[in-house]
Amino acid sequence: MEYNKKNAKRWSILGERPTFGTAVAEFAKEDPGIIAVVADVTNSAGLSSMARDLPEQVINVGIAEQNMMGIATGLSSEGYTVFTSTFAPFQSMRCLEQIRVNQGYMHQKVIMAGLAGGVAYGELGFTHCTIEDVAIMRSIPNVAVVTPADCTEVVKIVEASIKYKDSVYIRLMDKTGIPVVYEDDYDFEIGKAVPIIKDGVVSILANGPVVYPAIQAARKYAQDTGKEIAVYDFHTVKPVDKELILGLQKRTGAILTIEEHSIVGGLGGAVAEACSELCDRIPIFKMGFDDEYPHGASHEALLKDYGLNEDGIYSRIDHIVKELNL
Repeated sequence: MEYNKKNAKRWSILGERPTFGTAVAEFAKEDPGIIAVVADVTNSAGLSSMARDLPEQVINVGIAEQNMMGIATGLSSEGYTVFTSTFAPFQSMRCLEQIRVNQGYMHQKVIMAGLAGGVAYGELGFTHCTIEDVAIMRSIPNVAVVTPADCTEVVKIVEASIKYKDSVYIRLMDKTGIPVVYEDDYDFEIGKAVPIIKDGVVSILANGPVVYPAIQAARKYAQDTGKEIAVYDFHTVKPVDKELILGLQKRTGAILTIEEHSIVGGLGGAVAEACSELCDRIPIFKMGFDDEYPHGASHEALLKDYGLNEDGIYSRIDHIVKELNL
């Protein structure tokens, strides 16, 4: 795969789900041991071309998500590199017992894509949303949990997951025309955060679709006030980058985590747990969805209501800086 401005723009237009399918298909062309097992979401996962061109490497089990995990585990035990895909509520919750036993306990590697994570389908109500999936999946041993900031990072995660030693849960969002965070190639490793703005009086640790507005808010705040705000792409919630978190206590006044997920058990929880072991009284603030299910509304409306857009993030930064006199 080539990482450049042209592909970054193309992937952004496609959106994360088609980009995921395109990436899996490209790597599968080079490796016949890569198999995609899907629960009636071949089109939704962007795997239609792979099903057409590599029919022996795509298995559609129908609306039978738990069976999907059993079949994927059997293939994994025979040495195949297996991707599964269904919508995030089903991948993370309907399949939970199978994942717990097969991937967690039996340590059979499967790369699991949860489609339309977060509140992408907020107008359909919370049966179609997932603000708990990261917390659930990071509680299972031997499962890494990653959330891409943009479509380029989707491809990076697919590539890294193939080589990774354990199972991986990839949380994908739904929208097309996603803002580009990474135009060119960059170093990516599961478990290592990516510095975007390295130093600041406050350090934002964000992942998923809120990385871009966090960058925009940080840059605007620096322009308006002269105070730099650091931004890190914490794409991996598990294993969280403890080394970076430890380093931050020496060069920032506070940490602000931002995620399109519940503030319970997600990125904010992982960072707070790490700080409780590593850091010396560094203030930690969390942005996400409170311990509640929000009302049904569009994706944009829900992000605005919970302050997860550029204006909301800017306001929270300003509040922290003034509260702590940074």
